[in-house]
Amino acid sequence: MRPRRPARALVPGAALLLPLALLLTACGGASRADGSAGGTGSGTDGKGSVTLNVGDQKGGSEALLRAAGELDDLPYRIKWSTFTSGPPLLEALNAGAVDIGAVGNTPPVFAAAAQQKLKVVAASHSSSAGEAILVKKDSPLKRPGQLKGKTIAVAQGSSANYQLVASLKKAGLTTKDVKLSYLQPADALAAFTRDRVDAWAVWDPYTSQALDQADARVLTSGQGLVNGLTFQVAAPAALKDKKKAEVLKDYNDRLRRAQDWVFKHPQKWAEVWAKETGLPEKVALEAVKRTYGTDVPVAVDKAAVASEQQIVNTFADIGLIPRKYSFADYVDTRFNGDLPPSSTRPRTYGKDG
Repeated sequence: MRPRRPARALVPGAALLLPLALLLTACGGASRADGSAGGTGSGTDGKGSVTLNVGDQKGGSEALLRAAGELDDLPYRIKWSTFTSGPPLLEALNAGAVDIGAVGNTPPVFAAAAQQKLKVVAASHSSSAGEAILVKKDSPLKRPGQLKGKTIAVAQGSSANYQLVASLKKAGLTTKDVKLSYLQPADALAAFTRDRVDAWAVWDPYTSQALDQADARVLTSGQGLVNGLTFQVAAPAALKDKKKAEVLKDYNDRLRRAQDWVFKHPQKWAEVWAKETGLPEKVALEAVKRTYGTDVPVAVDKAAVASEQQIVNTFADIGLIPRKYSFADYVDTRFNGDLPPSSTRPRTYGKDG
């Protein structure tokens, strides 16, 4: 580890990482569950005889659909419940309190390992540039192979945890070659800012905030190493209900249109997202252009299942989940339709985006 600098105050905006912990679509794993299985109610939209219970996250699906106008003239009801992280959302889904919810690529891995009841029914593919290992701008570390013997902050079981393992493997290292400091983002930022760790494995929007406010640079990203997938996960009981299944299809169609709207209106979405989450608007826009605006709705196909299976196997091998299992058993492909394959390249705002 390089010499520590004197401890200093957190960079401006560091406290904003506390409300940002409410952002769930950022692919957190089991360790990111900092709330109970119960969500907080946040109202109902629409009208009709069918009610869809949707698990959401701060600045998530509800805000997205509303900003895109997709909640106007809704022919069924959506009852929203907000959760503090992906794992408790999936716990509520397992208990039958939620019909569908959006999560990243690791919460379903942990939930299925615990034999919870769930089905992955939809997917989006985004850029993995926001999945990064960060170092200070003046760090002597220039490539991942130089991480040997260094201390790295990471949220245990998160998508960043998998990205770190994959990056180390590509560099010919394992987690035994480094010192892991399992920290949630707010604590990791403090450690990173005060030079108590040599590197920080993290995801957007924390990546964008650290680059903007914490004197950070990207040592390596998840591009080409992680799948960049986020999922809609549904309750098997809801899928077996004919009327709810029809509503679930319509709900996913609305989300896909909303993703198209975000790509075309990054500034408008950044303004909404910043207001919802407490992110600085500049950081929100950077995260939208780096990661969240690049989403492309894709099929939950064999390639997507295979990439999730790789996460299952990796986490089982290092003891983060108790067993290996077939991820395909937790997938329902009925809503794939004519969606493009999961390998479809994410959208891009170009070199200057």
